[in-house]
Amino acid sequence: MKRNQRVGFGVAAATALIALTGTAAYAAVPTDTSGLRDAVSADAIMDHLAVLQEIADTNGDTRASGTTGYAESIDYIQLQLEAAGYEVTKQDFLFNSFRELSPAEFDRVSPDPVPYVEGTDFFTAEYSGSGDVTAPLEAVDLVLPPGPTASTSNSGCEELDFADFDAGNIALVQRGTCDFSVKAHNAFVAGAVGVIIFNEGQEGRTETLAATLGDQFSDPIPVIGTSFEIGDELASLLAQGEVVIHLKTDTLIELDVPTANLIAETPTGRDDRVVMAGAHLDSVPDGPGIEDNGTGSATLLETALQMADLGIEPRNTVRFAWWGAEEAGLVGSQFYVDSLTKSQAKDVELYLNFDMIGSPNYARFVYDGDGGAFGIKGPSGSANIERTFEDYFASQGLASEPTAFDGRSDYDAFITAGIPAGGLFTGAEGAKTEEQVPLYGGLANFAGEPVSYDPCYHQACDSMDPIADGADADLYEALNTAYSGALEFNGVITNINTVALDEMSDAVAHAILTYAMSTSSVNGTAKGSPVATEKVGDRLGSHFMR
Repeated sequence: MKRNQRVGFGVAAATALIALTGTAAYAAVPTDTSGLRDAVSADAIMDHLAVLQEIADTNGDTRASGTTGYAESIDYIQLQLEAAGYEVTKQDFLFNSFRELSPAEFDRVSPDPVPYVEGTDFFTAEYSGSGDVTAPLEAVDLVLPPGPTASTSNSGCEELDFADFDAGNIALVQRGTCDFSVKAHNAFVAGAVGVIIFNEGQEGRTETLAATLGDQFSDPIPVIGTSFEIGDELASLLAQGEVVIHLKTDTLIELDVPTANLIAETPTGRDDRVVMAGAHLDSVPDGPGIEDNGTGSATLLETALQMADLGIEPRNTVRFAWWGAEEAGLVGSQFYVDSLTKSQAKDVELYLNFDMIGSPNYARFVYDGDGGAFGIKGPSGSANIERTFEDYFASQGLASEPTAFDGRSDYDAFITAGIPAGGLFTGAEGAKTEEQVPLYGGLANFAGEPVSYDPCYHQACDSMDPIADGADADLYEALNTAYSGALEFNGVITNINTVALDEMSDAVAHAILTYAMSTSSVNGTAKGSPVATEKVGDRLGSHFMR
């Protein structure tokens, strides 16, 4: 037990940070977090991000797990944490990496040739095989018009769906019911030379599908995801006659690639009441990942350093985590949770997740712990975590809104294991609405097109100089103007909104210190009683798996 240890942490500022009056459902002794919030600055976080950019610059412009850029990112964080007195461990594991070697192609050859646009009309399914094929398209057990609810369709989920399939054709299958890997494998076994999976068609299931087949998929055929609109159009054309499609994917899957998580604990605090806070450290292979998720990683680092510098000795152990291989399907966080014994898992009081918290066209999103907005609730206690963030923003006169617990980030393994969780998010590829602009600033439209929260999401321009790295210069200059220069750092427009980063990092510091000093459980009782979530697992990271 570490309760009486004092290694590298002082006590001078601890008393000043604790208010000994008042009660709350989440903390019998509320904590004045203003000292830590003042110490955690956006400028210092941006300095960390500048280092992560330098690391990417010297390592092929990426910090993806399994690369030297990722290894150097871990080294940078580890050295600072050890110097600050944290107990730091590196948890090694293996994963199967995936990357695209060249742009994919999807064309309707006939009738009426149409070249579809990668990243807009279609995405290569993560862990797709390689191939360059031109062949007739064949529909497989489609439900059109779509049923009233999600997963009305089970297109391609059974081998019998392909009983009359003509080998050598490209399979057109619809989202619904089973994992995409099952659909693609059944198609391959039936002799398909390629697979197009289109979204199912209900509200919320119409957009261009970013699918994952999972890192165990190994069939050597091209698989892409597309929108309901395109899939429906192709099906309509098939009803009139032959449709010929060209598909090309050029991918590389490497097996058993070594990478690691980085875990750091405060040297003091109750071992049986662990407050965890995590962020994934890896980028996608195509870019340096400065917003996704340099922002979460750098904010956690600065929070940890300032806790040590202020001499804060938490009542409960605070365990910081930087996850590897999140972009490969939440591999690192799942590996960590799987490695816990039942007793160790029980000791984790809650998990706080911070993935993308400085989006250039941001909104303030809080994970929907009680399921009130999206119907997907976290384990018991998650609602209180959501309330902690909501109450904090309200106390600062800042609007916030819920975002779904849909398995998109590293909290997934924790809530599946019944551990209460929550966290923050400022938006990715989704489009900002007109209604959000008065609340958060920014742009809903530019040059007649909707503007996403992060126009450089999962691209090379997710960097400290997005315009130089391929971003729309006019759009980024307009965003910077809309936010009164908040995208600038050292005179350069970046992919980070420093106003967002300042607001969200304060909320991060507030929540971590609140729970670090709490004398009650997240449920407001002497002992928490986490319950597994009702609905998780639809995503693996940024990609849908079914």
